Amino acid sequence: MDGEGEARITRAAFDRLCAEELPFTVSFGFRLDAIGGGWARCRAPFRPESIRPGGTIAGPILMGLADFALYAAVLSRIGAVPLAVTTSLTTNFLRRPRPADVLAEARLLKLGRRLAYGEVTLLSEGEAEPVAHVTGTYSIPPSATAQ
Repeated sequence: MDGEGEARITRAAFDRLCAEELPFTVSFGFRLDAIGGGWARCRAPFRPESIRPGGTIAGPILMGLADFALYAAVLSRIGAVPLAVTTSLTTNFLRRPRPADVLAEARLLKLGRRLAYGEVTLLSEGEAEPVAHVTGTYSIPPSATAQ
């Protein structure tokens, strides 16, 4: 993924922030694989309890992973700001994800002083066709823009 310079948060710092401030992300097993200025690659490792009737990965897992990945992309540009929050998240499910790790490729499209807007492509590991496309907006607290 192309970036806009180096990330303002390291993988280790992001993992620490999630463990301390967002323990549900750890419970879901969400992982940050890579991060750069304005982008992030994340994954939700396959778990049998993620399957819904019909043998597909449940939508809430996909949406949660997308939100997690977009959060990482936002923090890659603004640094460790735990109070950056989702204000909207729109998910378009494109095809049935197979029982496998789900990969998320997030990138920021616009970063302003108060809002960040980005997109996430979700894929089943080993497949090229996306299973979902997600767009989202994050609110950035005023204290973050003073940095």
